[in-house]
Amino acid sequence: MNTKAAAKPMELPPAKLRWRCELSRIPFETTAQAELREGFIGQERALRALKMGAELSAPGYNVFVCGLAGTSRGGTIARMIEELHPPTKESLDRCYVNNFKLTDRPRLLALPRGQANSFKKDMQAGIDFLRRRIPQVFEGEPFQRQKGRIVERFTVREKELMDDFTRRIAREQFALGHMQVGAVALPEIFPVLEGQMVPIEDISKMVHEGKLESPVAEDIERKYEQFRQEFTVVYRKTLTLSRELASELSYLEQEAASVLVDGVIEELKEKYPGSSVAEYLEEVRHHLLDNLDPFKEREGEGEHDEETPDGLPKPQAGPERDPFRVYGVNVILAHDNDDKSPVIFETTPTYANLFGTIQRAYDARGGWTSDFMDLRAGSLLRADGGFLIMYSLEALSEVGVWRALKRTLNHNRLEIQPLEMFYPFGGSAQKPEAIDINVKVILIGDRSLYELLYEYEEDFRKIFKVRVEFDEEMAMSDGVIAEYAGRLRALSEKEICTPSTVAHLPLCSNMACARLVEETRSPRASLILPTWPAKRITTLRPPENPWSARRMCAAPCPRKWSATT
Repeated sequence: MNTKAAAKPMELPPAKLRWRCELSRIPFETTAQAELREGFIGQERALRALKMGAELSAPGYNVFVCGLAGTSRGGTIARMIEELHPPTKESLDRCYVNNFKLTDRPRLLALPRGQANSFKKDMQAGIDFLRRRIPQVFEGEPFQRQKGRIVERFTVREKELMDDFTRRIAREQFALGHMQVGAVALPEIFPVLEGQMVPIEDISKMVHEGKLESPVAEDIERKYEQFRQEFTVVYRKTLTLSRELASELSYLEQEAASVLVDGVIEELKEKYPGSSVAEYLEEVRHHLLDNLDPFKEREGEGEHDEETPDGLPKPQAGPERDPFRVYGVNVILAHDNDDKSPVIFETTPTYANLFGTIQRAYDARGGWTSDFMDLRAGSLLRADGGFLIMYSLEALSEVGVWRALKRTLNHNRLEIQPLEMFYPFGGSAQKPEAIDINVKVILIGDRSLYELLYEYEEDFRKIFKVRVEFDEEMAMSDGVIAEYAGRLRALSEKEICTPSTVAHLPLCSNMACARLVEETRSPRASLILPTWPAKRITTLRPPENPWSARRMCAAPCPRKWSATT
């Protein structure tokens, strides 16, 4: 039987045991000559998907980014979105104001961009103007003269009623006086015996003592009951006169103050047109004219700290201590006219940071209070008209975040409420008006988390319809190597070299860059790992000696340094 001789194995030289990047493929001497590169290398398909997801404005087209490794992923995605600058609908300014009809349901006002803060200042200026001018009007001679005439007219009518009643009971030996009951003096009818007013309770006592005959006493008691009923009618008439007096004085005050109030309100309505603002300002007008008592005090007179008898400051109450707080404006979202679409990277996606909250104050009565001025916005509202970026695992691990996020994205409406578990003594008494928002959420996670949510969370499929998949490997080419060098330069400037070395010295030589490219190669020599620099460059640290750092940046990368990477 013939057998062939075994073929001699081909000798593999040591140089073939490792793939080498030829220096001819590095088109520069140092990375300082490379074109600066930010973001990710390659990834054209992922960038197209991200651009599509950013530009789609239909509901539910939020973005989930997966397959992305390395450091500063959120910040890099935020920079990419800013560079893409997709067209978005501009967000309005928003503020909460008091609801004078339902105080536990704060009213939401939407104003054109850049007007919320000026509206707040103009409202405060208007209230301050009224606080100065209304007391001056009430203390002026014309107002006091009209007020005096009204008071005099009602005083005369009241005096006529009482005088007529007094004359009638005087003919029957009765008189009208006052009886002290505690700290209050109440009007009372007294029998007059021998020129002295005697309490009706003493009549029976005088009969027992023989000072008064029984038939006379019975006649006095009968007349007393009759006069008492008549006095009740007269007293009711005086109370009616008092109410009429208060009504006329109130009407006089409203007439005097309406000139000032109408001027302030009409000026605001002219400067800030809009049905919602006009409706709110009309409520402010009516509330001001119906509650003029706080304005009767000159500004500053009631702001001095009062003292208790022992010399200590008087304790302050809660937010209700300021009667003018109800006219405040709580701006929760304001823009400048030249603001671009917001791109917010939320690094701490807690419930309060995302959705906002309602702060509470502990008042002097021992209870928690809150009103429309205690509402605080979160990053979801600040990202309105733009993009909100966060890590999916961190958001899912926070209590209540995922449930509230689904509800908000499904309805595109944000409700500011505190997380109930933070307030064991009861839920919030405030239910502010919901806010219509237009925000695109970008979650960053891994493939396994995406597959898990897609499979078991039905709402996830409805609200995250765009998946951006970043490749972990890509074909080796001279263009990719040039992009790597630019990215290496950017990372080196941030992580390795000090500002002084960056300003005067090159970063890495072409040999050092070639060695780093060799480290990025996957087991298949034709593929390259795009995220390697971001993962490894942070492990390189400069020596303590700055001159050594300069030499390391400028010299060819030694083998021992390459091994430590």
